[in-house]
Amino acid sequence: MKPGTSGSKLLQGAFILSAAAIVSKLIGTLQKIPLQNLGGDAVFGIYNTVNPLYTMLITVAMLGLPSAISKFVAEASAGGNEAEGRRILRQSAVLTAVCGIIIGILTYAGAPVIARIVGNSHIIPALHTSAFGLAVVPLMAALRGYFQGLHNMLPTAVSQVTEQSVRVIVMIALLLYLTGSGAGAAEIAAGAMLGSAAGGAAGLIVMLLFWRRHGRQSGQAGPAVSAAAGAEPPRLHTAAAGRTKQATRGQLLAYGLPVMLGALAVPLIGLVDVFTVPRLLSSAVGEAASMAQFGIYNRGLPLVQIVTMLATSLSVVFIPALAEAKYRGDDALIRTRCSLSLRWFWLLGLAASVGLAVLAEPVNVALYGDAAGSGTMIWLAFTAAGGTVSIISAALLQGLGAVRAPALHLLAAAVLKAALNLLLVPQQGITGAAIASVAAHGFAAALNVLLLYRQGYLRLRIADALLRPALLLAGLGLAAAAVSSGTALALTAAGLGGGRMASLAQTLLGVLAGCAVFALGAVRLRLLSESELRQLPGFGPKLADKLKQLRLFP
Repeated sequence: MKPGTSGSKLLQGAFILSAAAIVSKLIGTLQKIPLQNLGGDAVFGIYNTVNPLYTMLITVAMLGLPSAISKFVAEASAGGNEAEGRRILRQSAVLTAVCGIIIGILTYAGAPVIARIVGNSHIIPALHTSAFGLAVVPLMAALRGYFQGLHNMLPTAVSQVTEQSVRVIVMIALLLYLTGSGAGAAEIAAGAMLGSAAGGAAGLIVMLLFWRRHGRQSGQAGPAVSAAAGAEPPRLHTAAAGRTKQATRGQLLAYGLPVMLGALAVPLIGLVDVFTVPRLLSSAVGEAASMAQFGIYNRGLPLVQIVTMLATSLSVVFIPALAEAKYRGDDALIRTRCSLSLRWFWLLGLAASVGLAVLAEPVNVALYGDAAGSGTMIWLAFTAAGGTVSIISAALLQGLGAVRAPALHLLAAAVLKAALNLLLVPQQGITGAAIASVAAHGFAAALNVLLLYRQGYLRLRIADALLRPALLLAGLGLAAAAVSSGTALALTAAGLGGGRMASLAQTLLGVLAGCAVFALGAVRLRLLSESELRQLPGFGPKLADKLKQLRLFP
């Protein structure tokens, strides 16, 4: 294969995978809104307690092997040894599948123990149904890693979208059935969690179909992964294949386990809430009411996650760009890209935070039917600013070779979150948990930024970081609030106020007004210039062209 063809295929694969990741994450995030609408706050609280635990257990069950499979299969493919790649897949798939089944059995049997640790017995049925997903998702992830190692991202993309789509369809169908039959909150939440297992099974079926087709195309019979676990594949007797070393289980685990530990660091702050907030609330209001309160607390998270999801999707652009600049020794380019990217994602995170805080009540009513927890949502909105900067600064550090530091900073932030939860939740309830989240995300972001500054890759200016952004955000907030309030008054005068549709109109018009002021203010206050925007890797030049067409640049 020619280098140009290989590079083009890699870029095309990266685009396909990124697009699928955004779509699947968006589906997974937005499905929480109908979950609350159909099931209520108690079901929403139970789901948001069990789902992070399920995600953590899936991460452990995978052992980081999908990344290891991808790496070693890519090396075998480069050496022309396709048989070695299939051997790596079989070996890893058996290992991660067995691990998933064992953890699934332990989760099912140990659900009462986990519930006692969390401090709420209502999560036991949902833990039982989540255990089924552990039997299928790790094997699906192993197959994804294999195809990614071959630079074929289409199977992963199709299975991701299929998994999330089936998950949501099954979840909503079970919600409608169980609520209609008069089931309790614990049983309804268990049905919602069963959607994860159904989605995982659908994703696995998609991956097995791609595996079967791949086997046929490569001249193999396309045996199932598990059935061929004990068979030794025929080896390619070529010079390139002979130079390819066999990857042992120890090598796969040595590569995969650090990846797993790094992946566990990301949801740590959310896991702290799972293990502290329900228990602290239960001691004050009882188990059932604590789940309803925890559900109200989680109302703002899907909206914040959309912002951080965007930051995560764009952050992958900076890692190779900075790695290349560091390899060339271009410190000036590194400083420019670090400063610009942090400044802009700081602004975008702050804008999202201020917008959601100002529009918290109409957003709450429009999406969830009432204004319960709007004050908590205002506080929770500001996790978008710290979370966005934390994600982007972590990507910058990884691109510069500091891989462990962001994970350690998240660990320190989780410790701070736990301490603040213990201090604030007994006094202020779910609002105290929201304040603790803002502090924890801000702390992780500050540690990352401080490390970039100490390494000499970042120049901080008070005017750029605080003063001019404060003016911009004040204008954004005033515009959004004025338009939203004006819309409410106009709809009330017309006899159309007070409902969810009226709140939706307030929200949409307020968002449009805020976005318009943000775009115009950023240019007028010289927080954004065309030349600076074009220096951002990947999306910068295209975005600059769009803004120039809109005549936002002088």
